[in-house]
Amino acid sequence: MRGVFADGAGGPEVLVVRELPDPEPGPGEVLLEVAAAGLNRADLLQRQGFYPPPPGASDVLGMECSGAVAALGDGVEGWAVGDEGCALLSAGAYATHVTLPVGQLMPVPAGVDLVSAAALPEVACTVWSNVFMIAALQPDDVLLVHGGAGGIGSFAIQLAAQLGARVFTTAGTAAKREFCVGLGAEVAIDYHDEDFVEVVKEHTSGAGADVILDNMGASYLGRNVAALATEGRLVVIGMQGGTRGELDLNALLRKRGAIIATTLRARPSEEKAAICSSVVEHVWPLVADGKVRAVVDTALPLDDVRRAHELMESGAHTGKILLTVG
Repeated sequence: MRGVFADGAGGPEVLVVRELPDPEPGPGEVLLEVAAAGLNRADLLQRQGFYPPPPGASDVLGMECSGAVAALGDGVEGWAVGDEGCALLSAGAYATHVTLPVGQLMPVPAGVDLVSAAALPEVACTVWSNVFMIAALQPDDVLLVHGGAGGIGSFAIQLAAQLGARVFTTAGTAAKREFCVGLGAEVAIDYHDEDFVEVVKEHTSGAGADVILDNMGASYLGRNVAALATEGRLVVIGMQGGTRGELDLNALLRKRGAIIATTLRARPSEEKAAICSSVVEHVWPLVADGKVRAVVDTALPLDDVRRAHELMESGAHTGKILLTVG
């Protein structure tokens, strides 16, 4: 098999493709012949030396992929060799083959091609687990999504809008804001020139957002709290704006608000399996009906992984970037 490693920490130039021994699935695992892998912000952080894989996980980059089952480990039921699926991984997706716990393999939704299915696992599991399972977004609630034109943001906008929420988002260019509105955002805010706190309050009669999905972290902490509604929930899933911020606890107390910080990658496989099962039950029908989709900006061959990382770092893309295998 072939897989992508970071040869040291640094820019895209440290990425290399190497040959490895063919893997074999252990008990409760499947071997997937990879068709495509999705890029995520965490991959860039790992390459830069800031986000190592969990203990025991592969050093091959990548946290989601799609492909066909090539072999089954002992005790695996419900799948057969040749079945197509998409997988949520801790590592190993940028490769020709990967092994994973069977509970983290999901069927490809009806109507989705196998390559495009690689864009689904991380966004669907991240949005569903955080916005709905943890933050309990309800119909008619207001959701503020930061970075709405990215992979997670674009999926969150669609899913929340389809399930009856009012969706606000931030984006940096007019084209990206138009894109977000086309996905179902009621209001798209220019984070360069507008104060999202004031815009959200203006459009909610001063009430604020019931749930905020935040990828920025420290730099947005104070303003996110200010933008929360009474009993609002701020869910932090990224730290693009830093790791340390100042929190006004009095402001949070007055709103009876909650701040939730989560990661998906390092969770036990049993928890990931439960999330995957819930996604298949609740989200896949909307994908199969064409009401929600994973937006694919670009698909590049595995050997062009450096160019794929450069594109992601540029911020010029909308939706997901994929690596195709084979």
